[in-house]
Amino acid sequence: MLSIGQPQIKLLEKLCNAMSVSGDEGEVRRIVLEEVKPYADEVKVDALGSVLALKKAGKKRMNKKPLRVLLDAHMDEVGFMIVHDDEEGFFQFLTVGGIDARYLVGKQVIVGKEHVLGVIGAKPIHLTTDEERKTPIEVDALRIDLGPEGKANTGDSATFATKFKRVGPSIMSKSIDDRIGVAILIELLKNAPKNIELCLSFSVQEEIGLRGAKVAGHYFNPDLAIAVDSTPARDLPDFDGRENYTYNTRLGLGPAIYMANSSTVDDPRLVKFLEDTAIKNRIPYQFRQPGGGGTNAGAIQRSRAGVPVVSVSVPHRYTHSPISVARVEDWKNTLNLLQVALKNMTHDLVKR
Repeated sequence: MLSIGQPQIKLLEKLCNAMSVSGDEGEVRRIVLEEVKPYADEVKVDALGSVLALKKAGKKRMNKKPLRVLLDAHMDEVGFMIVHDDEEGFFQFLTVGGIDARYLVGKQVIVGKEHVLGVIGAKPIHLTTDEERKTPIEVDALRIDLGPEGKANTGDSATFATKFKRVGPSIMSKSIDDRIGVAILIELLKNAPKNIELCLSFSVQEEIGLRGAKVAGHYFNPDLAIAVDSTPARDLPDFDGRENYTYNTRLGLGPAIYMANSSTVDDPRLVKFLEDTAIKNRIPYQFRQPGGGGTNAGAIQRSRAGVPVVSVSVPHRYTHSPISVARVEDWKNTLNLLQVALKNMTHDLVKR
């Protein structure tokens, strides 16, 4: 079994602190390329900017073609795009990906390739009317304030300035979705099994339409695929005193195996295989409650003539906000479930 030590923590910290808003994933791409090149047999960056890596199987037995397995994790994060300079250091912006405007007022952000520090400003509560306080704030009413000497260009990316922290059993950071999946794929490549041909897609633009994964699925043409992501955990107490039965996933219960979501119905053979693997190897696991959300599995499933897919995610709280919370133990158990599963995959898994 693999473990999560200081090298893995440091890599995730580096990945999370990087800024890679959808469509501008260069900072994370550079880290990924540096990590995978020594271990992969083939590495390329496709036309959209995804990193595609291949680790060949060991010696072929009886001239049988090895099972071709694709693992995908997306490099991009939600964030902002500068759309207008209002002068004197104020900049209008749009959100990129699903961000709740209620999170934004007073939050520190970094802007552009130089990571210029700014803050999202709005009218202070002392100067708002009763009617304004009852109305949800709109992004159009907000500005990024970089100060009178702050510089930014139209089209520059921006994201939350939150820095990665390890706090006891937890990790707290922006962009855990899906830098934790990226870290898992890198670790699996470093410990790649010999029985399969391992294809890795570090994809772009997941947060705005699963775009990079569709191209990766077409390029690799795999026998099966697993989307490795980070999924919301709505496991806070229900303050009405009722049982929280809509928690989706819970922190501390292990990797979340999908059965269905808004983008796909996961292949029942793969769902059962992962469940059996977890039980046999005493790895904690949970099922993600069906419905809502979506992963890159939805795009890969529809590539070429169709691909059997399943999603496996690390649960985290406070999705698409300035800071999310996940458990190191869930990260480790997700990594180990996938590693053991890959070692035990055969062609029989996807036979009709």
